[in-house]
Amino acid sequence: MSAPEFPWADGDESIRPSGLLDVLRVASVVLDARGRIVLWSPQAEELFGYTAPEALGQYAARIMVHEQHVDLVIKLFADVMHTGQSWAGAFPVRRKDGSTRLVEFRNMRLLDDQGDVYALGLCADQSTVRQLERDVALSTRMIAQSPNGLAVLDTDMRYVSVNPAMERLNGIPASEHIGRTVREVLPHLDVDGMEAAIREVLETGSPLVGHRVVGHTPADPDQEHALSISLYRLEDALGTVLGVAVSVADVTDQHRAGIEAETARRRLAVVADASARIGTTLELERTALELADVAVPELADVAAVDLLDAVAEGRRSSLGPAESAVIRALAVRADNAPQALRAADSPGQVAAYGPDRLVTECVRTGRPVLVAEVQDADLPRIARSPEAAELLAGAGVHSYLAVPLIARGEVLGALDLKRTRNPLPFTEDDLLLARELASRAAVQIDNARWYQNARNTALTLQRSLLPSHPRVTGGLEVASRYQPAGTTTEVGGDWFDVIPLEGGRTALVVGDVMGSGITAAATMGRLRTATNTLASLGLDPARLLEHLDRITEGLDHSIATCVYAVHDPQSRQCRIANAGHLPPARLREGRRPELLDLPTGAPLGVGGVAFSTTTIDLSPGDRLVFYTDGLVETRQDPLDERLEALLGLLGGPDRPLEEVCDLLLRTLYQPDNPDDVALLIARVQQPG
Repeated sequence: MSAPEFPWADGDESIRPSGLLDVLRVASVVLDARGRIVLWSPQAEELFGYTAPEALGQYAARIMVHEQHVDLVIKLFADVMHTGQSWAGAFPVRRKDGSTRLVEFRNMRLLDDQGDVYALGLCADQSTVRQLERDVALSTRMIAQSPNGLAVLDTDMRYVSVNPAMERLNGIPASEHIGRTVREVLPHLDVDGMEAAIREVLETGSPLVGHRVVGHTPADPDQEHALSISLYRLEDALGTVLGVAVSVADVTDQHRAGIEAETARRRLAVVADASARIGTTLELERTALELADVAVPELADVAAVDLLDAVAEGRRSSLGPAESAVIRALAVRADNAPQALRAADSPGQVAAYGPDRLVTECVRTGRPVLVAEVQDADLPRIARSPEAAELLAGAGVHSYLAVPLIARGEVLGALDLKRTRNPLPFTEDDLLLARELASRAAVQIDNARWYQNARNTALTLQRSLLPSHPRVTGGLEVASRYQPAGTTTEVGGDWFDVIPLEGGRTALVVGDVMGSGITAAATMGRLRTATNTLASLGLDPARLLEHLDRITEGLDHSIATCVYAVHDPQSRQCRIANAGHLPPARLREGRRPELLDLPTGAPLGVGGVAFSTTTIDLSPGDRLVFYTDGLVETRQDPLDERLEALLGLLGGPDRPLEEVCDLLLRTLYQPDNPDDVALLIARVQQPG
């Protein structure tokens, strides 16, 4: 049954019936002046067990009161009827079924328009009344003493009541809450989200528990607070929606602890990522770029990795207070910061930073430099030049951090970090993370630096042991290449030689000393010297290899392979002997490239094995290709397939010999090859 409409109520919900009396089940009983029951409500039927026909006209004391209480009841009735004083209290009542129930009474005198007097009794089961009292007392006490802020909002989302804790949380007295909306009281919280949540709870009745809101309140306007808000729809006994109960707990400490835990987790993730990504190779620039890639955008919007130029060249560097720092840029990385990127030194560029520059201070002292909030006056000390400072200002650089790269007690350079898009300044936590990254990366950079220096030294030594030769000699056009091993700093034992002989003849040599390092290089140098000496004697190729075999036996048990060929332009022949080496390839006009069918022979140093000489014809335009095994051998491919690939490349269109050398190395040589390569190609010229 719907509630009646009252035109004067103007939509006021307060005229809607309350369910509180229905909870109490208040019964109404009216007695006349003689104590007879003249009115009996349905609730009285339920409370006392008598129907209205059974009760009406009966003396109340006769059917409702035990005999021992009759005198007391008659006295109380008389007091109410004659003096007009109301009486309230609990009284044991006898029900129709003979049981006794303690009933809470409110008795008062009534007077009608005829002057007749009646007694009205409002009755309720005392246990129900006591339970409601306890519930109200408990609710009142809990609301008043709860450490959580509690409030009730009406259906228009206006405050109806707040407890003391809510006053303290919001920093506003209760009186200034009442009648105002959340938006009016707490404008600096996520009001839109809160209002949407309240509407949903009002509409659906489903509670919202632990909704997290972060913002500022009048109680502490300078500090951000995190609030955990729970919402519950309030309804009366009839199901009428009264509003929403709001419970608020300040969880700022937990929120900050969560942020700190997440920051620590992120820092560990970044460090783990750095450990996996930095130092994957021993290339200096690649290692520096890996560090920059880890730093952006997780830590900074712009990252540069710089090395002191002296350190990059293998020297130690110590800066005095008035000295500039000569810095070589290794890598730079930017996340959507083109102006800041233009202000940075390009990789490979060497620039001098004055003694007043912050990066100079960083590498001179070996300590980090942090400028949490960059001012205009700071930019000239960050940038290399006034032009670069203007670019940094245009890019919006607002925070700066430089961390030294220190390995094995030596300052190598610096990790330079800037923030443009990230609105937060660098913090001490960021500094800790940057130092951890720099510490881990510095060791890898130092390893790469020494590897590169050692490799450059090794290559210089190796190339100094290899010959230089004219492009054309003895009727042959000659091209050669030496490719150092891709995965080691040690020199190898591969070599080639082009030796002019008497009568216009030319000796062509390609060899490979097994192993690597200084010993292999020294053996290669001695064999090359011996080959040149023996070649000048005009020995047959097989005889020359026999001499080399005996020489090799005495060189610390060294083993080497070698192909020795002598080209005679007069006879248009080439005489070749092989000591365990891969066969040369021959290219002739109109024919498919082929591997020469030569007796393989034993490697030099085995001893006691005879060598043989094979004579082949060569016409103008014919080409011979000599190579060491590093060109064609791999761990995963069969050698036959690789040799076929070599012949396939040689069978292409005729190219200049230099281009053929580049093609073979580019196509066949693999960067991770642990072996070096010597390559020698000769083309027979037309007679002059």
